[in-house]
Amino acid sequence: MKTKTKAAGTAEDDDEPTTPIPQTLEDLRGHTPEELTDIVTVLDAHLRALHQTDEGEIRLMEPEEKKAFDIGVQIREKAIDLIEEHNAVAKVFARRPAAIAKAYRNLTSDLADGRSVVRMSVPEARDHALRLLDNRTLAAHLEADQKAQVEKLIRKSTDIARRILVTENEDYHSAFAKVTTQPRAFFTDDEERAMLAWQEYERAAAESPTSAGGFGIPVFIDPSIILTGQGSGNPFLTLARQVDVNTNAWKGVSSAGVSWSFQAEGATVADNAAVMAQPKVDVFMARGFIPYTIEIGQDYPSFQDEMQTLLASGYDELLVDKFSRGSGTNEPMGVITALDADTNAEVRLTTAGAFGEVDVYNVWKALPQKFRRKASWMMSVGANNAIRRFGTANVFHATTVNLPAEWADFLAGKAVYESPYFGDVVNTTGSFNQLVVGDFQNYLVARRGGMNVELIPTLFDITNNRPTGQRGWFAYARIGGGVINSLGFRLLNQT
Repeated sequence: MKTKTKAAGTAEDDDEPTTPIPQTLEDLRGHTPEELTDIVTVLDAHLRALHQTDEGEIRLMEPEEKKAFDIGVQIREKAIDLIEEHNAVAKVFARRPAAIAKAYRNLTSDLADGRSVVRMSVPEARDHALRLLDNRTLAAHLEADQKAQVEKLIRKSTDIARRILVTENEDYHSAFAKVTTQPRAFFTDDEERAMLAWQEYERAAAESPTSAGGFGIPVFIDPSIILTGQGSGNPFLTLARQVDVNTNAWKGVSSAGVSWSFQAEGATVADNAAVMAQPKVDVFMARGFIPYTIEIGQDYPSFQDEMQTLLASGYDELLVDKFSRGSGTNEPMGVITALDADTNAEVRLTTAGAFGEVDVYNVWKALPQKFRRKASWMMSVGANNAIRRFGTANVFHATTVNLPAEWADFLAGKAVYESPYFGDVVNTTGSFNQLVVGDFQNYLVARRGGMNVELIPTLFDITNNRPTGQRGWFAYARIGGGVINSLGFRLLNQT
């Protein structure tokens, strides 16, 4: 329930709940025109109290008060601008309500033509998507970190923004629930238009058809997108560089830079041309399948939400595994796999079969200084435990945290992340990879759109080909990963 905003010291009941005074311009997001009007009223009273005493005398404001006053004026002016903009649009709607309201819906959420979304300019798509993210009904379930991550993706990826415009509306939500639970779904006219809008958008946005009857999971519940929040157990989706592509590969350009030199007056300039390279990250299809009985589909409360939870968990686990140690063949190239193939990125244990504090110092020293600035560590809990045991009576410098602590969070002032798919410490000779340190912006995650899902209406027994009374959810997402600059990392290992 929304509360009424009032100024302090008014004649209204002091026990009446109030809306806090906005502290930044961003706090004006997600308010109705009526709420904005209340905010202006509160700011007027607040600013007057800072400027004048109750007797009308002008106050000499302290520096902090002057700063608060200036910010308050900016917020007040922005709120008034938003109210005036709303009133202007309302007047236009009043003149031609039917035609203009329909055109406005086509540019926001209730889209009748998915191709119109593709034709939007980048700022239009971004701004409309951000408005939907501010919708307290559509995005109420998102955690703060997930919401922040989706906003970041909207600002970086026009594809994610446009996908939100097509899928994040009530008609698409209800139609999606039907197509993923009912073999023969019957749509209302609005639901049918929403489904057609998705199909038209998918065809218009893609260079070629990417699915055969699949439907896009609404972005605000799409595991392939919202898992990138800090609540995910996947450190790669927190640290790595992420890009969106509309082909089956990302291709970039890299260079070690241009070499400069001092030369004598009038001398011919040296040829310092940069050597260019083109790193490439292929995109593969990750797949998930959940069979379930007809009875469960009919009787299980919130069945659709539970299936999305299961898909998210399995997808997240798969990505952590492949981004850590994937082969690069029909799956992402793991950071360990890539670095293990580049001897320039490897640092060997000082003594084979004996992991010691000197090795942590050595691998940190081997990482070039420009990559140490934004570096992070990644290792298994076994390697982290071994590091925690370095500190002894004669090596106090190697002390990290005591046994009651869960994890050594920092080494050399940089955060330490866990991947359960990194190797454990093995105190024998042989080929073992221990840990990675570096700037993980040199590991790139390439995503093509979001996750799609199809309902398999009937499953058959593999021995007699008779139906089993089961259905299935087939979900798929296209994503790739790989190291685009191996010199931005160092891998500690032994052979």
